[in-house]
Amino acid sequence: MEISRIDRINDPCTPPSTPAACCDVVTVPARQGLEAVDILRRGPAEAVGPVLHDDGGGTLGFLVPPGTAAAWDMPGSTCTGTDGRGMTLAPEPPVEGSDWLLPPGEADLATDPAVLREALGEAARMIKAADSCR
Repeated sequence: MEISRIDRINDPCTPPSTPAACCDVVTVPARQGLEAVDILRRGPAEAVGPVLHDDGGGTLGFLVPPGTAAAWDMPGSTCTGTDGRGMTLAPEPPVEGSDWLLPPGEADLATDPAVLREALGEAARMIKAADSCR
């Protein structure tokens, strides 16, 4: 299923004139997340939003639209909701000890959860196949 950039921009939760002020965060192991970023960036549309990298914990956090956490159930990942508290996206990462892999302004407003789920699944399969060749 391909979601166009226009559909994401027209999301009422993330008006095109302002950065995403409220979002949920899908956290995955860095290896799987980096593969998923590559998959998303190779796709036919610009499908990846801002992504946080936690050097110490070895994880990536994909910013997704608010409300995603309520239905997120992908094994090997977690989705944290903001419960309307909002998270201002600025050049500085919102979490101490993290840094932007794809900062706001260089990426779409948020990653579509369905597209992310598909990319994470493909990444997990690629990693499993690579590890089984060792």
